[in-house]
Parts: sequence; structure tokens; C-alpha cells
Amino acid sequence: MELDGIDRRLLEVLQRAGRMSNADLSEKVNLSPSACHRRVQRLEKSGFIKDYVALVDPRMIGRPSTVFVEITLSGQADEVLDAFERAVARIPDVLECHLMAGTADYLLKVVARDTEDFARIHRSSLATLPGVAQMQSSFALRTVFKTTAMPVNQT
Repeated sequence: MELDGIDRRLLEVLQRAGRMSNADLSEKVNLSPSACHRRVQRLEKSGFIKDYVALVDPRMIGRPSTVFVEITLSGQADEVLDAFERAVARIPDVLECHLMAGTADYLLKVVARDTEDFARIHRSSLATLPGVAQMQSSFALRTVFKTTAMPVNQT
């Protein structure tokens, strides 16, 4: 499916305010409510819109610390990679896991209450991951910029 300007505008608006009513959304993109609804359904069905979520403030739930962990594995065999990926996906404190090109094999984004909590996560979960040869952790001091909105209006 090819995206046109209206589809891109719908995606842009929904990424910033996903709970907006269809009437408000149709007004923002200059479409009738029925046409707007049909387009959003088509974007959902075709996979452009994966899901709708609530973005929780980490500070409000006592998880203000973000730690980026670079992990180097002992080998690159499929079995090693698969075992690591299955195990890391089960750790609730890990928000993201990316297979990397470069010096580290994986980059994890971990949330914690504080340094002591991260030490607990490290000992009980990260240090037990299969195939890990080396780990390096970096604490974020402050989040300067953060968004979940994809740049849909750029080609």
C-alpha cells in the first residue's frame, strides 16, 4: 500500500494524540469523519499502525533511571544469538534490545529505580544471560529529547 499525504498526516496526528476522537481527527486532516475512519482502519489493517498504547511516565512509577547496556557475546552462532534473544526478552526491566553492527553485539535499554536497583538487575538477570562475554553499562544523566513519533512526512 502506498501512503499519500492524507495517510501521512493521519499517522503524524495519531502518533502525537492516539486517543483523539475520530471527529477531532477528521477535522485536523480535513476529511469527513466516515472517510477518516475508513482510512485509519485501512492503515491498521495494512500494518502501518501496529497498536495503540499508553506512554507511562517512568518517574511516576519509580523507574527514573535509564541505563544503556552494551553486550558482546562469546560467539556468533545462531544458537548463541537465539538463546540470548529468548532470555533477554523475558527480563521485564529491559525495554529494548537491538542487534548491533560495531563493537557490541547488542544494545539494551534498561529502566531501574536507582543504581542499587540496577545492581540487582545486573546480578539477577543480565549476568545470567547465556553467551555473554562482556558487558558495559552507561547511565543516562538526563533525557534531552525523546519521542515515539516516526517521521512519516519525509520521503
